[in-house]
Amino acid sequence: MADSPKKIIIDTDPGIDDAMAIFLALQSPELEVLGLTTIFGNVYTTLSTKNALHLLEIAGRTDIPVAEGSHVTITNGTKLRVADFVHGNDGLGNQNFPPPNGKPIDQAAAVFLVEQANLYPGEVTVVALGPLTNIALALQLDSGFAKKIGKIIILGGAFFVNGNVNPAAEANIFGDPEAADMVFISGADVIVVGLNVTHQVVLTEADRDKLARSNGKFAKYLCQIMDIYFSYHKDSYEIKGVYLHDPATLIAAVDPTLFTYTEGVVRVQTTGISRGLTILYNKQKRFGEVSEWCDKPTVKVAITVDAPAVVKLVMDRLIDS
Repeated sequence: MADSPKKIIIDTDPGIDDAMAIFLALQSPELEVLGLTTIFGNVYTTLSTKNALHLLEIAGRTDIPVAEGSHVTITNGTKLRVADFVHGNDGLGNQNFPPPNGKPIDQAAAVFLVEQANLYPGEVTVVALGPLTNIALALQLDSGFAKKIGKIIILGGAFFVNGNVNPAAEANIFGDPEAADMVFISGADVIVVGLNVTHQVVLTEADRDKLARSNGKFAKYLCQIMDIYFSYHKDSYEIKGVYLHDPATLIAAVDPTLFTYTEGVVRVQTTGISRGLTILYNKQKRFGEVSEWCDKPTVKVAITVDAPAVVKLVMDRLIDS
């Protein structure tokens, strides 16, 4: 591990598993959280911002800025899909916590992302846990952003498996397919963690009981909000546990060696029945035709994960909080 912690910005739509990922980041000495940027996804952007501020207050980390992100997609689409049936109407398990005292900073998320990438060129990792609109806006705002940002670690896509919005699409990519396609071919150093990997990382009912019995502040808080998340998984997947999508993606920033990756060009289908589908071109065949796949930068796509190690890391750090 490097001596100085890795600077990260979490682009987030909290969300129960986002809450877990944020707490995990704050409990990870390998990481220094520069800020949270908010986006629609699990809930609308305004509520994402409120929840981000609330979580930082719970954590006693109101020194970390929250920059509010876009309320519309990159193509100005206003018909947004939110997953309140997964996370509760408030995004945090229908606990109806009192509103946070804090306020977001005056900068928009994309402006904040560009500013931090310019302040620390090559050093900032963005962990993107929602639709990629803010990152696409940062690319539009600063043509050098793709090269100045250190890494972009994305929770998104479903490679070689079905999606979770419909058989073709995973929720974050489906939330703004045009933005996702822009980010994948931007030339930035991108790692994509898809459902093919996150569906292997499961927090069981026994794990939840262990968290509840612990003295960890974050562990106890998460147990308070997780009921609806467990019942959603039981109804939708018939499993007695929950997928740790966001925490697993955050762990890719903490310890990338717990995953293996393949490299290729990723494009996103933006129209029709398979809108939001992520397609990985594995470079095994050279095609004769000039197409939308030619001369595009490659990204890394996670294909395996040491799931027990990821779950153990998540559990240890939350219990230790």
